[in-house]
Amino acid sequence: MPVLNILVAFNGSASSVSALKYAAMLADRDEAYVTAILAHTTHDVIDRKHRWIPAQAAALIANANDEVINKIEAKFIELSTELDMGDRLTFRRTSGRIDDLLARTARSFDLLIVGQHLDNDDEHITLHPDRIALISGRPVIVVPADFSLSGTHSHVAVAWDGGRAAARAVSDSLRILEDEGKVSLLTVRGTDNPPVDDLLQHLSRHGTDAIHHDLPRVTSIGDALVNFCKRQDATLLVMGAYEHSKFREDFIGGVTATVLRDTKIPVLLSH
Repeated sequence: MPVLNILVAFNGSASSVSALKYAAMLADRDEAYVTAILAHTTHDVIDRKHRWIPAQAAALIANANDEVINKIEAKFIELSTELDMGDRLTFRRTSGRIDDLLARTARSFDLLIVGQHLDNDDEHITLHPDRIALISGRPVIVVPADFSLSGTHSHVAVAWDGGRAAARAVSDSLRILEDEGKVSLLTVRGTDNPPVDDLLQHLSRHGTDAIHHDLPRVTSIGDALVNFCKRQDATLLVMGAYEHSKFREDFIGGVTATVLRDTKIPVLLSH
């Protein structure tokens, strides 16, 4: 099934600009529609609606918030002219709990594309792609800042451990894998991986002839995946997110956290 309806989280950061350009590249293939959404909190240190807040102070807080949002929308308008998608590219703004809002909205789209989380993002507009992938029920593509790709994917790497999340990621990415290009199926030695013959046959029946690579685990699974993508010039990594609990990954680290921190290419996450 073609990807025809794409949601992009756009907050004006360098990585969200890359995400929007990446979405436009995907949309060109099937004449798809792209909706850019600016999800933001009210960013109030104090409740400006409280009765003891002077009206003038409340107005200053509101104006400061509006200025940030308006600058982001102006950046979108500038980019939309460059992308030249006409009415296939639209913009909306909405406030609330950012990760939850994006996850709920994404459920009515084919996929969500977001920029890589940066430590210097304003908390007013910051988002967490890993959390969104965990709760959205839709594939999430995370695009690093300054990433650019002309044309379609030339080399897609698929991380496979036989788990539920990995199976979901393969299914969610089939439309991309069916494009012309190289596909590498990655397993990591020393892990409890099932045989890959059935999966290779499954991909073949979808028109994708993947090559299996069993990677050495030098330090961690995440490092093995990232290093392969660097060495082999992969243009997209497909993987399941959080086969372990989100708390465990946050507390002691894990594959998802390592990949999202260190990768220089887009990552498609499913859970």
